[in-house]
Amino acid sequence: MTGCGEAGLRRTLAVADLLIDADDERTLLPALLPMLLDVLPGDSIVWSVRPDGAGGPLTVPAGLLSRDALAAFARDKAADPLVAHTTTGPGTPVLRSDLQSRAEYHALAAYADVYGPLGAEHQLAMSFPAGWSGDEPRSVCLAVNRRRGDFGDADRAVAELLRPRLARAMRRLAPPARERVTRREAAVLDLLARGLTDRQIARRLAISPRTVEKHLEHAYPKLGVHGRVDAATTWLSLGNGARRGPSAPLPGAAGPA
Repeated sequence: MTGCGEAGLRRTLAVADLLIDADDERTLLPALLPMLLDVLPGDSIVWSVRPDGAGGPLTVPAGLLSRDALAAFARDKAADPLVAHTTTGPGTPVLRSDLQSRAEYHALAAYADVYGPLGAEHQLAMSFPAGWSGDEPRSVCLAVNRRRGDFGDADRAVAELLRPRLARAMRRLAPPARERVTRREAAVLDLLARGLTDRQIARRLAISPRTVEKHLEHAYPKLGVHGRVDAATTWLSLGNGARRGPSAPLPGAAGPA
């Protein structure tokens, strides 16, 4: 193995180690993106989450895409074969040059409005499952851009090596909402969804009403809700809890408190 190959392998293994050790997506990504740009050398990298993240794509360098650029991309992306590959296609690592000639690329409206100003003359892109937002599946499109010198087979091989590892890490860090709650929180939500009061839930689970409140307080952010009604509705929509309607009491449950 050449010195260059050994260095590339070490950088790739460092990314794999980072993914294994990560315990929070928000702290992972600021460290991960520069490392990816190191193992897949380029001038910039774009990490786009679908459904769209509230803050828009993450980029290195930061702030790479202006509001105008994002609006232009949204307007022009339907005609872009690279976008089609990463959204409705297989999402495997692909080079822009695999899909179209340089002249065809430069003829895209998205090139004039977005890619050209970024200096993205050459691109490597892929997509992969990225866990869940609530109970809706997410995916990530990762694009690396270069001004000079196309990507090659070695770059594609590194991307193919990292793609399943990225997907596994994101799945672990962003599980479905129903998997984020603890067993006790799930038990409380089951009874809440059946229409029981805190006192009734406390009697059924042999805990205090205050403990019921605490379990619900901890469960709300995991479900992305802010109150009892939304929690019960969301819990049922995730396929949990009773199917008999919120007013149906549990067999043997205590009457109104």
